[in-house]
Amino acid sequence: MPDTSTEVKNTGPLAGVKIVDCTSVVLGAYAMQILGDLGAEVIKIEAPTAEGSPGGDILRWGGKSPVGPGMGPLYMTYNRNKRSVMLDLKKEEAREALRTLIKDADVFASNIRYAGMERLGIDYEGVRKINPEIVYVHAAGFGKDGAYGGLQAYDDLIQAASGGTDLLPRVNKRAGLEGEQFERPAYLPSLVADKTTGLHMVYATLAALYHKQRTGEGQFVEVPMLECFTSFTMSENLYGHCFEPPVGGYGYSRVLNPNRRPFKTKDGYLSIVPYSDRQWDDFFELGGRKGLLQEDERFNTYQNRTQNVLALYGLVEEVAQTRTSEEWIDLLKQKNIPAMRVNRLDDVTSDPHLQSIGFFEHHQHPTEGTYVAMKQPVNFEKTPATHRHHPPALGVDTEAVLREAGLSEDEIAKTAS
Repeated sequence: MPDTSTEVKNTGPLAGVKIVDCTSVVLGAYAMQILGDLGAEVIKIEAPTAEGSPGGDILRWGGKSPVGPGMGPLYMTYNRNKRSVMLDLKKEEAREALRTLIKDADVFASNIRYAGMERLGIDYEGVRKINPEIVYVHAAGFGKDGAYGGLQAYDDLIQAASGGTDLLPRVNKRAGLEGEQFERPAYLPSLVADKTTGLHMVYATLAALYHKQRTGEGQFVEVPMLECFTSFTMSENLYGHCFEPPVGGYGYSRVLNPNRRPFKTKDGYLSIVPYSDRQWDDFFELGGRKGLLQEDERFNTYQNRTQNVLALYGLVEEVAQTRTSEEWIDLLKQKNIPAMRVNRLDDVTSDPHLQSIGFFEHHQHPTEGTYVAMKQPVNFEKTPATHRHHPPALGVDTEAVLREAGLSEDEIAKTAS
């Protein structure tokens, strides 16, 4: 199989860190790709093709691949800077090869249910016997000591349990929309629980590595999806229940406001966010409503604007329709009022700012042709992130990685038999 490495030198802050990656789907793939971008060597362990299973990370089969199966768009998006090692962990020879990889690893990462890890002997206790200083990071659906510990979890289930599916119905209710189609719970149209938990997994890994650097101690780190996404969802939506007894209801009124949306202009839509008293004054003056904040006590302070945000944003919508989007952008820029054009998904790749920084990069894959990758968004002055490996085909790095780990040709052959 063709080599998927590039000529790019590893300059990232995590250069020298080795991660044995037993994660899959978006949560784990997203987290491990970030760590790989930052310089870590990520060895992605994948299962071979078997009856009833296409093999490898299920993301490989998420969408059409232009060349061949197993390299779909979701997989390509989340799996650069990794090396794919195919091991059938049902076989002792493959488990022994995995144990060899673990011996000198800094991190072992997984989002397989913990009971499955125990059956394979690669739970924390099993891994710690091989490498006492390892950082073992396990992303689970739910904390193992809670009422839901051990249950399966996916993005949809976590959105449901965390209150995430109640957000859009609350917005609809405030808009006066009635009927089952508006009142029923609704998923947010993004894999937001997976990606949010993936970010928690990244910082948890980095913090544990820092502790290991200072003390020499490894540790078990649990990253539970429900707890992570509940923290994300409820941080503003505890709202009045932040206090005991409560001083108001659940849900932050400003973000659950149905008028909190891009505002209609004469010829399109624009995101406009006046924030300070001065900016609000200037905005309404530009719209022919000079002195509105002083004349209407509903809007004369930040607190009053928050309490009456539905009416406030309704007025913004009225005022916005008096000019074209370009006219507003020019005027608002002069007055230092935050505003931004509204991109459709189709527009994002041609956004002038993202184009100017080269955010969407074009790469040439050795088997899949040209593909588009988003560059690592964080910029390091001294240790920049790099794109060193194209997303690998299933098992393409198996022999090379196992040789580097010291396995003989006979031992390598047995892992594949």
